[in-house]
Amino acid sequence: MHMFRMAVMGTALLGLLATPAAAQDAKVAKGEALYASQKCALCHAIDGKGNKKFPLDGVGKTATADLVKLWLTDPKAAEAKTGKAGKPAMRSFAKLAADEVDALVAYMLSLK
Repeated sequence: MHMFRMAVMGTALLGLLATPAAAQDAKVAKGEALYASQKCALCHAIDGKGNKKFPLDGVGKTATADLVKLWLTDPKAAEAKTGKAGKPAMRSFAKLAADEVDALVAYMLSLK
């Protein structure tokens, strides 16, 4: 009986340890789905798919979560902060729910 309890507790502990990574993977997947549903590829490209004028490959190596979120929610402020402006100007996604913005940020940061 003692070994059974130890095995159950060990399995439960492993489940708890894996949860943050699984949650992050789910957030990235949700962000990828939002990228598609919001038609981001009309202006941006990832892995050569979409508008090659504004590629997002590698953005996760150079951008911070705060900067990506700023680009998504207040593009004019992001332009002012970075000195970069797109033509046409990027539209704001500030009307998305906070968890959706967070998922898009997670997806962008996964692009390394």
